[in-house]
Amino acid sequence: MNVSTPVSSNRSLALDIFRGITVCFMIIVNTQTGDDVAFSQLQHAHWNGFTPTDLVFPSFLFAVGNALSFAMKKWEKMSQAAVVGKILKRTVIIFLIGFLLYWFPFLHTENGHLMLNPISHTRVLGVLQRIALCYGIGALLIYYCSTRTVVVISALLLVGYWVVLLLFPVAGGDPFGMLTSAQYRLDMAVLGDGHLYHGGENGGVGFDPEGILSTFPAVVNVIVGYFTGVFVSKHGKTYEGLSKLLLWGCGFLALAWFWNLVFPVNKKIWTSSYVCLTVGIDMVILAFLTYIIEFRQKVKWTSFFAVFGKNPLFVYIVSEVLIVIFFIIPVGGDRSFAEWSAQGIISIVPGAWGSLLFSLIYMMICWSVGKVLDKKKIYIRV
Repeated sequence: MNVSTPVSSNRSLALDIFRGITVCFMIIVNTQTGDDVAFSQLQHAHWNGFTPTDLVFPSFLFAVGNALSFAMKKWEKMSQAAVVGKILKRTVIIFLIGFLLYWFPFLHTENGHLMLNPISHTRVLGVLQRIALCYGIGALLIYYCSTRTVVVISALLLVGYWVVLLLFPVAGGDPFGMLTSAQYRLDMAVLGDGHLYHGGENGGVGFDPEGILSTFPAVVNVIVGYFTGVFVSKHGKTYEGLSKLLLWGCGFLALAWFWNLVFPVNKKIWTSSYVCLTVGIDMVILAFLTYIIEFRQKVKWTSFFAVFGKNPLFVYIVSEVLIVIFFIIPVGGDRSFAEWSAQGIISIVPGAWGSLLFSLIYMMICWSVGKVLDKKKIYIRV
């Protein structure tokens, strides 16, 4: 990680606010108190389908692509070895941080003794790991290949992933099923059950929604984000540019609708129709933000989200570490501080609204960390 001060550029404020809103919403949906309490809109679709929560992670990847459009300008002045080294270093660091987060707090008590958490049962892939891999693959493709080649590769990744799922399911199984898809088969073969995600929504079954195979279509979210960032920087302050951005967004939405008929929208296996749907929505949202911020000059409200946008990855990492710590701190009996505080809030504001209030309070804690850094002009880049 390095600490820096942002330099002036022609980057769009709308892109920065888009990134800030994404991080803000990401923290909120990650800290809901449970499927039996939280609003359905703040939970992921059970399998096929889509909720607003399913937009958050791909939007983060889209924002990573936006940031790449500005990094490329700096890379033009650097040697090839320096650029590749920078990309690989950032990829490895983010991946390792993600892995360590799943291993954290590294120790547990067993019969009154401290024991090291076994690596053999630590999840290898995950959110930060996917961000790292998609960034690394996307950045190298964009750096080395022409625009035409990158577009062709992106199309091949989406279509090729669909074909692979159709051709290599578990014998006699649904090619788009949780435990019958080629994604599950590959993850079990390479990683093994002990390194997969066993979260509550999986019913304790080992299945990784950030699996190896589904990482490839997710790279397209970064690539489309990159081209969108380039376009907005050049044409985002004209009505013609805004119209084209909306048209492209609607085009991806139409493609997602048709593709969904044969390849269902599904976040957990990151289907190609899901990629088209999410990048289409992101483009429409970005067009709306551009109109409000750049055309109407309504910017007073943006300062809140700018705090997240200036230290996006660091604030997200803080949010992940802090919630784990809250679940470790005991508060009487067998309850953790996180459980105690969530139950206390829900006892005052019952049901889904209490769950939302808890996540909003937690989000504000993370925002405060970002605000302190912003006041001190500290901007941490991974």
